[in-house]
Amino acid sequence: MTHRKYILASGISAFALLVSAQAFAQTLLPPEPEEDQAIIVTGARPIAESESTALTIQKNSDSLVTVVAADGVGRLPDQNIAQATSRLPGVAVERDQGQARYISLRGAPNYWTTLSFDGINVVSPEGRDARFDSIPSAIASQIIVSKAVTPEMPGETVSGNVNVITRSAFDYKGPHFAGKAGFGIAELGSRKQYEGSAVVSDRFNVGGGEIGVLLSGSYYQRAMITDNFETDYERVSQDRRPGNETRFWAQEAENKLYRLTRKNWSVSGRVDYKPDSDNTISLRSIYTIFTDDEARDNYRFDLDDRQSDLSTDTAACNTAINPTPTTTGYADVCIGNTPQKGTIYGIDIRQRSTLRAFRQSIFTNTLEGNHDFGTGWHLNWVGNYTESKDDRSVVGEASWDSPSTRTLRPTVAYDFSDPNRSSLNLFTTTQLAGPTRYQAGTPVTAIDTFTKPASSFTVLDAIDTTKAYTGKLVLSRETGFMGGDAVFKAGFQFDQRTKIADERQISLNTAAQFTTIGLPSDYNQFSTNEPFAGALPMGYTFRYFDTDKMRTVSDAARANFAFTPNVGNNYNVQEQVYAGFLMGTVKYDWGSILGGVRVEHLKNRGSAITLVGSTPGALVTAESSQTLFLPSLHVNYNLDDTKKLRLSFNSGAARADYDQLRPNIVISDPNQTISSGNPYVKPERAHGIDAYFEWYMRPQGYLMVGLFYKKVQDVLYRQTRKYGSTELDTTTNQRSTYDFSQITNGGDGRVFGMEAAAQLQLEPWTGNLGLPDWMGGFGVSANLTLNDSQVTKPAIGIVPARKVRLPGTSDSVYNLGGYYEKYGLSLRVQYQRRSTWLDGIADDLTDGGDTYWAADDEMDVSARYAITRNVEIYFDASNVLNNPGRRYSEPGNLLTAGGIPTPRSDNQTIEWERFGRRYSGGIRVNF
Repeated sequence: MTHRKYILASGISAFALLVSAQAFAQTLLPPEPEEDQAIIVTGARPIAESESTALTIQKNSDSLVTVVAADGVGRLPDQNIAQATSRLPGVAVERDQGQARYISLRGAPNYWTTLSFDGINVVSPEGRDARFDSIPSAIASQIIVSKAVTPEMPGETVSGNVNVITRSAFDYKGPHFAGKAGFGIAELGSRKQYEGSAVVSDRFNVGGGEIGVLLSGSYYQRAMITDNFETDYERVSQDRRPGNETRFWAQEAENKLYRLTRKNWSVSGRVDYKPDSDNTISLRSIYTIFTDDEARDNYRFDLDDRQSDLSTDTAACNTAINPTPTTTGYADVCIGNTPQKGTIYGIDIRQRSTLRAFRQSIFTNTLEGNHDFGTGWHLNWVGNYTESKDDRSVVGEASWDSPSTRTLRPTVAYDFSDPNRSSLNLFTTTQLAGPTRYQAGTPVTAIDTFTKPASSFTVLDAIDTTKAYTGKLVLSRETGFMGGDAVFKAGFQFDQRTKIADERQISLNTAAQFTTIGLPSDYNQFSTNEPFAGALPMGYTFRYFDTDKMRTVSDAARANFAFTPNVGNNYNVQEQVYAGFLMGTVKYDWGSILGGVRVEHLKNRGSAITLVGSTPGALVTAESSQTLFLPSLHVNYNLDDTKKLRLSFNSGAARADYDQLRPNIVISDPNQTISSGNPYVKPERAHGIDAYFEWYMRPQGYLMVGLFYKKVQDVLYRQTRKYGSTELDTTTNQRSTYDFSQITNGGDGRVFGMEAAAQLQLEPWTGNLGLPDWMGGFGVSANLTLNDSQVTKPAIGIVPARKVRLPGTSDSVYNLGGYYEKYGLSLRVQYQRRSTWLDGIADDLTDGGDTYWAADDEMDVSARYAITRNVEIYFDASNVLNNPGRRYSEPGNLLTAGGIPTPRSDNQTIEWERFGRRYSGGIRVNF
């Protein structure tokens, strides 16, 4: 509360400066620049100037784009690229621990969105699912989101491309410096936040030419506490009493209690050489890294530990509460238990203490040349090398499990009736006269009073490395064509990407091994007295594990035991893409036409080792190839100087991720499962149509409305079915009956919807309306996307084919922002809402149902005051609503054994997290 009072007082003080501040000059939408004229945001009116700059770029584009431009001190207002684009029309973000991570365009799956730096496609450390939280916004001068695909873009761009335009020294007239320093507080757990960035550049005359040099760096650190509970639901085969077809029982309830520190930092350099006005050579290098040091205390209650005790009788029974049952009580309606409330006796606590050191980095290097030959010919060439690393290493993970003696285990009274609360009350377990009859004993508050001996210790080294080489050559010609000014382009691009997964671990599980590394059997000797830093009412207290002791034990494990490769997770997958494109843009007085075709020849080669149980098998190598033709056409018609109609036809093909293309096979006989990659899976094809109306109002404002439609073929999804083939059967294992999981192609589908957006400011109309001058600072920005997606999931066994949404799609996404900007003061309130979206699709009747993320509401507040045109102070408040993230399963999408749909419900919460509000402030300078 002290922090909130301090922030409120600071905000009031800043607002009071409005009374005595000198008024800045009114800034309206600037005139449209020539193509080679730099657009510079001065910072006098950062919101209005950034919006007008973005709209100028957007209006002049020959295809459908939306733009985020840097603000007045050379910085985007948000910490990472995902957050910076989240206010644009049609952009939805997926968050992790409250931090924007993935971008979904117009309701499409996030892997349909590609990432580029200055037009060069970059593979994310994770793979096709481009992560944007690892890219700080400090490296960008603009972010251009293309929603309609053109032949110049990679074919795997289906819903759009996010192109991060980096800064150049030639963006400024001379020496330039911009910097930022800030400090913040997280309300939950009172954790701290630090951030800073700097950009310095200059231009130097060299003979008859000029060299521009720019260096930049950024650092961001946030410490966090996360409140979490998770519940896994299943249909229980032994539950055969009347009404069982609509019952899904919680097989496991858990709390994942996080203490973590996340950091983003980046360094970049750029040298541009212009020997004359017709030639430019640019050398660019960017290194950006995201780190996540996480200490996770995970308490898991194994509710279905004795599921086999349950009677399989199908007769109706008395459902009155029985406090002394013969079963554990799991899934037993005959003792009064229901899926929402009940008591389970003598269950296992499966506790894990995990210390992770997660790292994701991108190191990209580009050499590019642009050459004009004076006769309308232009040559562009690009060479790029990018290395992405996904380090998923675990410093150490210790597991602690209850002993088999039931009276040493807890009895748990559960209540899951509130979707925002998992209530677990603990008791001792008392055995009565009967050998299988138990009852709840005395209440227990401190969970660590229960005996939980150490059961395993693991150290994991896991690094996925992707090395990518790109060569691109584009020859263009400016000429007249059919009464218009035309630019024709012919290009060739070669991409080679190799992803190598290297995972190895130390696994210890005996008392002698624990003694060697110094891991105590009693968890209380491995923990601290630090009080719980969260706010979640769990129903019990616990002790955090000691991170220093974890590191000490981990070092001892590394010193005394050897790593063993995790063969089933290791692979080497290489793809080569030979692409050529032809395109032309013809401009007329009435608008422009852009059209062409891209041809891509794909070659994939992968190798992996089969794994049967813990026994490595043979090395398997597989190759596949395919040729794709991807045409597109864009027509832009000017109704007048301020109004445009845009119509586009485009196509793309989303490829399966690298780990899904690996030719591995993993067989588990104890679990009766088989899993594998699929090197022969086909790309997910999409053909789209877009129709948009845009009105660039004078002197300031923007209105847009549009429709979009995409037809989808060969939808990618992960399927679980019976293996079916006898080729892997042995005399002791009938593997043809095992559950088999693999990425595959499903049925066809479609996505369609509409967008609308508005950006308006009161300033231009204050005089006409007779309003006082100070009211001219008010402005509003709003956008809405409505979307409907549907694909066919093929039949599996007795589960018939059914229509489902595309994963990751929301029916609606909207943003509403209001701001006031005048007299050096800039205030903004931004609200975002994303409706429920599909997370995962259930395969069969035993699953707990399709899973969804509940609707997400976010509100951010920011304030700035310009002390001078070069110095400003700022304050930001994020996650003001402090709503939780909630994921749930919906059994209503499944059928009962009799073919009757189960009732639809969103009350089965399977994950719930809260992160708390965050407040930060600091100073920005720009010279």
